[in-house]
This record gives sequence, C-alpha cells and structure tokens, in this order.
Amino acid sequence: MTATVTPHPAGSRRLFGELDYDDARRGHLAAAHETMPSAAGENRLSALPEEGPRRRAGLRQLGPNWFAAVMGTGIVGNAAATLPLQFPGLRGTAIVTWGLAALLLVVLSSAWAVQWMRFPDSARGQWNHPVMSQFFGAPPMALLTVGAGTLLLGRDVIGLSAAVAVDWVLWSAGTALGLLTAIAIPYRMFTHHHFEPNAAFGGWLMPVVPPMVSAALGALLLPYAPAGQIRLTMIVLCVAMFGMSLIAALVTITMIWSRLAHYGIPEAGMVPTLWLVLGPLGQSFTAAGLLANAAPTALPDLYAKGLTVFSVIFGVATWGFAMLWLALAITVTAKTARAGTLKFNLTWWGFTFPLGTCVTGSTVLYSHTGANLFAAAAVALYIVLVSAWAVVGVRTARGLLDGTLLRPAPATA
Repeated sequence: MTATVTPHPAGSRRLFGELDYDDARRGHLAAAHETMPSAAGENRLSALPEEGPRRRAGLRQLGPNWFAAVMGTGIVGNAAATLPLQFPGLRGTAIVTWGLAALLLVVLSSAWAVQWMRFPDSARGQWNHPVMSQFFGAPPMALLTVGAGTLLLGRDVIGLSAAVAVDWVLWSAGTALGLLTAIAIPYRMFTHHHFEPNAAFGGWLMPVVPPMVSAALGALLLPYAPAGQIRLTMIVLCVAMFGMSLIAALVTITMIWSRLAHYGIPEAGMVPTLWLVLGPLGQSFTAAGLLANAAPTALPDLYAKGLTVFSVIFGVATWGFAMLWLALAITVTAKTARAGTLKFNLTWWGFTFPLGTCVTGSTVLYSHTGANLFAAAAVALYIVLVSAWAVVGVRTARGLLDGTLLRPAPATA
C-alpha cells in the first residue's frame, strides 16, 4: 500500500499535501481518503458523511491532533511551577490549568476510544493517512505532560503519594506509546508512503519527540524509583531515549530547513507547524538539565558531574539555535499574518507546547548557571506562551461551540 504526497500550485494545494491513490487499491484506502485535510487550510478530517447528529459527525472528525490541546494547556501549568519569577496566585492558577489539562485528557481519551469502537474505518484512516498519522505522537505526550503536572502541581490537591502513583502510571503509558510511535510511524513512512521532496513539515517531528519528553519527565520520577539497579536502569533508559529522539529530530529538522531553503515558505495553513521545531530543541535542553539534577541519586559522582557539565554546554548551544529558530518562526508567522492568510485551525496549538519547552529549558539553564539572561528569557517566553494559549484556547472553544471544528470539511475534487 503506497500513497504519494504530491505538490500542487499555491492556493489550490491542500493543507498538508494531497494524496494520490492507486486505482487498484482505492477501496482499501478509502478510509484514509476520508481523512484528507481540506483545501481551506483547516486542520480537520475531510469528506465524512454528514448524516446523523452533529455529535456523531464530530466524533468521526476527532483525530490525534486534538491532544495537542492537552499538551499546550498542560505546559502552561508545568512551566509556571518552576518559573524563576514566582508571585502570589501563580501556583494556584497553575494548579487550575493542570486540572483543566487533566480533564481534557480524560474527555479526549474517552471520545477517541469510542471512535475506535464505533467508527473503526475512520480511526484506521487516520493511521493510514501520511499526514494525520504523524500526530499520533500527540496522545503519548499528552499523557506525559499531565503526569508531570500531577507530580509538580497535583500533589497540592491529592497528596504526594497519590501524585507519584498517578505520574508513574501516566509516564509508563506515555513512554510505551511514545516508543511505539517513534518506531511505527517512521517505518510506515519508509515502507507505505512516497513523499515528494517538498513534503517535509514540522509534523514529521511529532512521532519522534515523545521519547525526549519521557526522558525529561522521567527525571522527575527518578528520586521516587527504588534505589539500586532499578533507578540505574531508569536513568540509563532516559539518557538512551534522549539520544534516540535527539538524533532523529536533528535529521528531521535538517530536512525541514532544506525544504524551506529550496521551496520557500509553506502555505499559510502549514506555517504554525514551523513552531513544532522548537519542541525537540527546548525539550532536549530541558531533559539534559533535569537528568543532571537527578543523576546524583542514581549514578557515581564522576558521571553525575559529567552530566551536569554536558547539560550546561549542550543546553546553552542548543538554546542558541532554538532562539534562532524562534526568530525565524516569528518573522514567517508575522509575514503570513500581515498578508491576511493566517486563518485559524488546530495547527495553532503548535504555538504553545513547543514554546513551553523553551520556557522550562531556560528555567533549568538558569538553575545551573545562575545567568540572569536565562531567567529573563524564561519569564518573557512564558508571557508569550500564556498569551498564545489564551488566544488559541478561546478560538478553539468558539469553534467547538459553533460547530465549525466538528463539521466535516467540504469535499474537494
């Protein structure tokens, strides 16, 4: 089974490219065809039957990309928990945000499970779709984000013991699913789909980033793991997942840079996905710093000190590139907005979680270096993060209330 992502002239091209189906296999790939993104640049599954109530149509429209809302909401609370600048009311607000992220996770997970039971063809179509399948990395990262928030913030509500237990469950589930996506999605890209040279986009990072999130947030659980071989094994696995995700992300970022250099800025609907590059960058120096913090509890002194040195050198260098990419993403987004073509769709959640990882990474670098530059950067980026989250959250809620995010996109020829 092979699908090809082919380029189309600007203005007529679908949001993430259009699939060309082998006529002999058209019936077998019909479910994937149903989930094709729309020409209007909306990040919604397309061409689904409009029969039945809106709730049923909305359930069929639900895709793994919706879990980006959990990630974006959760990172707002998690980043606030360790922000260098603390003020009255910040932690309370962060706890409320964590609760909202947890609620969203429960609601979306339940709805997604029902979708797989009631509309298996639509669900399988998402898995077979060369673009939508990339976002299967979002559910494991949503689990990991809420789990970390439970340990950092939820402990004030449910107690430390319960918070640790919940985080173990969510971290274990998120790590298992994340490793699966990191292997399965690239494998399907290599064996089931054929992509044109200009097909690379930020969504290609989604399947390979979850192990990096597991490495970073697993470091928070290390002190609660049994001492000895279990704790040693966990930190070794976290460092291995750090390398697994980092190298895969660097390869993918290189392809995205090449695509931009050779084919120019993508169409407006894809512009928010450029911000996804910040995710593995920010999460990598967050992970390096948090693993260095936890290393003394699991490793000999020599290696623990070595991880600390590595985390600072690697972190500062990677932070520099992240700031370069952030500047490029901001200018491209501003240019698109001035042209009046930056219309709202679910890819706007890409403005939140990736930026949040730069906040947490800057905070960790500040704790290791004492450089006020990183404290100021963390606070400034957090203000931008909250602003972006508020805008995207309001527009998403409006789209749910008026049904525009639940309706099938109009079929296109």
